[in-house]
Amino acid sequence: MPKKGANISLSSYDDIFSTQESRQETGEHVVMLPLDKIHPFKNHPFRIVDDEEMQKTAESIREYGVLVPAIVRPLENDEYEMISGHRRRYASMLAGKETMPIIIRDMDDDTATIFMVDSNLQREHILPSERAKAYQMKVEAIKHQGQKRAVETTSRQVVGKLEAAALIGDEIGQSGRQVQRFMRLNNLIPEILDMVDEKKIAFNPAVELSYLKPEEQREFLEAMDYAQTTPSVSQAQRIKKLSQQGQSSLEAMCEVMDEVKKPPDDRLVIKSDVLRKYFPKSYTPQQMEAVIMKLLEQWLKKRTREPER
Repeated sequence: MPKKGANISLSSYDDIFSTQESRQETGEHVVMLPLDKIHPFKNHPFRIVDDEEMQKTAESIREYGVLVPAIVRPLENDEYEMISGHRRRYASMLAGKETMPIIIRDMDDDTATIFMVDSNLQREHILPSERAKAYQMKVEAIKHQGQKRAVETTSRQVVGKLEAAALIGDEIGQSGRQVQRFMRLNNLIPEILDMVDEKKIAFNPAVELSYLKPEEQREFLEAMDYAQTTPSVSQAQRIKKLSQQGQSSLEAMCEVMDEVKKPPDDRLVIKSDVLRKYFPKSYTPQQMEAVIMKLLEQWLKKRTREPER
């Protein structure tokens, strides 16, 4: 148990208790394994970032140890592959630890992939590229599981790409279509995918750009640099159409990207955060609009009276 006064969240206790219950049901037990015997999951799609949150995790582990055991599966020669716990392992290394508590669990490749993806999708902050790669890995694992069952049972249990995406969507509260749209990002060249992660290119235009050939995507980067602007959904769709019609060229992309973007219907849009500083926090958008309209009417009356003076 953690020391008295430790700042531990309720979710941490939930993890501890659920892990204990799972071990009791399966007969598994916790062992201390050397960190250098534990290897990252192959093609692990989630980045380990040495940020402020990681430093806090390392400090907590330095003082209290790892509260929730990681999950690994055995390899050869007393080596192990991490399934769940990559961040805890890295934080343990930062904290100067040589071992960490581990649960060893035998899993085949597909089961391990699905478990790894599911355990990481619970994180609060996930980059679009991470989500795209994770969805792709889980879809392939689900499809492969379906194929194996079909061979073993000689019955129709094959799961296609669309079905697998729908299954994932049901689990996370999204449509299968949205899962597929995220997976489209895997077709982007690294330079554009990085810009999506950095929010320099929005998600919806990025999905449209994913239909371009790699060489066309590189030309698009030149066109974007030429125009010094990022694409709207409409621009990305038009560039995609050029590609599908075999009319894509750097010159054509530059022409599309060089167009001046106008607000819909030439309307003036003022963001609420710009106006908020002039109103009490309790004011609703409707109250703010009423005050603004009243002040504009007073201003208009004043203007109409001024020439008469």
